[in-house]
Amino acid sequence: MIPAPAQAQLPVAGGGAFPVRRVYCIGRNYAAHAVEMGHDPDREPPFFFQKNPDNLDPSGRFPYPARTSDVHHEAELLVALRSGGTDIAIEDALDHVWGYAPCLDMTRRDLQGIAKKMGRPWEIGKAFERSAPVGPLHPASEVGHPSEGEITLSVNDELRQSGDLNQMIWKVPEMIAYLSEYFELAAGDVILSGTPAGVGPVRRGDVMKLSIAGLEPLQIEVI
Repeated sequence: MIPAPAQAQLPVAGGGAFPVRRVYCIGRNYAAHAVEMGHDPDREPPFFFQKNPDNLDPSGRFPYPARTSDVHHEAELLVALRSGGTDIAIEDALDHVWGYAPCLDMTRRDLQGIAKKMGRPWEIGKAFERSAPVGPLHPASEVGHPSEGEITLSVNDELRQSGDLNQMIWKVPEMIAYLSEYFELAAGDVILSGTPAGVGPVRRGDVMKLSIAGLEPLQIEVI
């Protein structure tokens, strides 16, 4: 009845594209970030929210969104799945990973805060247009499965976020296994694996740079 919407895709380092099916995001997965957001960092069951596949944006530009005055950066490692299933064992989880990319979970923090206070879903603060700037996807066959290494984000060359992938409360295999208990995962699903401490606001004209050990840096201009 209407033209088919374009398939959301991630660029692959060296050429090609990875089609995206779903986007899962884990919340408060670094202890220091949990503390800065006012929560106990003890290992509690993980929780997830979702963005839309077409929120992923490889353009290198982040348009400042409407209806907000407080947009925050959250630097994350994106995990892309080549296969899935249900009730995946932790020891088998990494077999389902195709690759990794640097990604930003941009957040309308003021709108998210209102939703939290009212006990409502977070999508209005998280799943807006172009809310997930993303860099090239790197095949695990080339970069391995990063479980440690520096993750940093600077704004206008000022360091804002700094952590290590080994500081994740829930590691990548655990996230995959847990999600597969509640959803049927499949090829094309991606997981944003949480952000270290130091999240903060951006303004038009800012330039963000996200670096993750072993991956190409991602630079994003706020427009």
